[in-house]
Amino acid sequence: MRTIKVALAGAGAFGIKHLDAIAQIDGVRVVSLVSRELGKALEVAAKYGIAHVSTELAESLALPEVDAVILCTPTQMHAEQSIACLTAGKHVLVEIPLADSLAGAEAVAALARQTGLVAMVGHTRRFNPSHQWVHRRIAKGEFKVQQLGVQTYFFRRSNINALGQPRSWTDHLLWHHAAHTVDLFAYQAGEIVQAHALQGPIHPALGIAMDMSIQLKSASGAICTLSLSFNNDGPIGTVFRYIGDSATYLARYDDLFSGKDERIDVSGVAVAMNGIELQDREFFAAIAEGREPNASVAKVLPCYRVLHGLEQQLQAQA
Repeated sequence: MRTIKVALAGAGAFGIKHLDAIAQIDGVRVVSLVSRELGKALEVAAKYGIAHVSTELAESLALPEVDAVILCTPTQMHAEQSIACLTAGKHVLVEIPLADSLAGAEAVAALARQTGLVAMVGHTRRFNPSHQWVHRRIAKGEFKVQQLGVQTYFFRRSNINALGQPRSWTDHLLWHHAAHTVDLFAYQAGEIVQAHALQGPIHPALGIAMDMSIQLKSASGAICTLSLSFNNDGPIGTVFRYIGDSATYLARYDDLFSGKDERIDVSGVAVAMNGIELQDREFFAAIAEGREPNASVAKVLPCYRVLHGLEQQLQAQA
């Protein structure tokens, strides 16, 4: 099988996660690394044996050997850069979110349809072994979601990334962190038919709401209650509580527990226990097999329509 050659844009916290994941996947090699900070890029490239380094994505896209691109860049650049990759004839996996507006998401989706290239978004919850295990029970008719209760909590009163380093762009509860749950809820419970949102005060320096509450209802009748905060001075991350007709499950990223906090073995769900690695494997498999991947731009586009509607509600409340 021909080696798939990849350019990775973004040498920050999530770029490193993808480099570690790709190191576990046969038949894939990162040949170009892009970062606005050349010093950081050179350091990361040396560690992972990447030959080409640039501060400009266009330079990597011009390399004929590059087959695909993974974008781990600031949210505000995702749509524009995805379009640039597809225009250059490269398959693209863009970290969540696809865009920070519905218009941007739809523009990427239209170009993906036109080119026929693999265009995928990093909706990792579709791939975490914990959520996959639940999804298989749903598909077999063994479990039906009645309610999904989700807490997404971080402590980000200053502009720092997942490694505690200064960040050059501002994260967003709605377009980034809520996107994970909105898409997962539709994936597990069906099309979302109702959506409501409330948000707390706007941070005076960051210019974003630091607290948010979202309520969703699917066509199946299931509901979702999502609480998000950048003000949480405590354990960070996301916990999903599936309350269903036959059981209750707690999903913490790749791990799964019963409603009584008893660990459930999900090691046999997939070839790895790392959701990002499984997501990347799906991207490269779709390229090799010439098929649409799970979490393709087309499949996750309904999520961005819901986010757009929620944003309009929040703007009307302001």
